[in-house]
Amino acid sequence: MRTRLPRAEREQQTLDTARALFAAHGYAAVTMDQVAAAVGVTKPLLYNYFGNKEQLFLACMKPAADALTEHVVSAVSAAASAPDALRDGIHAFFAFLDADKDAWRVLHDDSLPSGGEIALRARASRTESRAVEPLSVAIFGAAEALGRWWLRTGALSADRTAELLIRTIEPGLKRTS
Repeated sequence: MRTRLPRAEREQQTLDTARALFAAHGYAAVTMDQVAAAVGVTKPLLYNYFGNKEQLFLACMKPAADALTEHVVSAVSAAASAPDALRDGIHAFFAFLDADKDAWRVLHDDSLPSGGEIALRARASRTESRAVEPLSVAIFGAAEALGRWWLRTGALSADRTAELLIRTIEPGLKRTS
């Protein structure tokens, strides 16, 4: 028998559980049946709260995207200079990945549909977290690629991985100034 919780608490419990399932198995592999069973609710209740699997995933994705953006933007905003902003932003990016690997896995799930609302939101979450300037896009793209490698291998600490990227990028930035 499931414990009766207020709707807001049950929704949060569902989001936490679904997020962990999506992060561990990927969007394509997770079913609403699995989420309902893991939460201990009926599938109709799950559909009542979130509508469908896509809406449930989007409800998990938005806080992850917002948290990453806030973490990096906060670090960059507090920097005293452009070189400090680069360094602080990259360190904040890898510190976030280190602290919340599930958020990253939800945001960069290779099994996401290539079309529809999820694809649109995934692309938007990636472009909202950086300026539209080409150099910013290149730096963030390099950070994303290195982040995937780091999560897959665990070969370096988050701090050392950030430093590797900074040492790779800084010389080129000095030549363009």
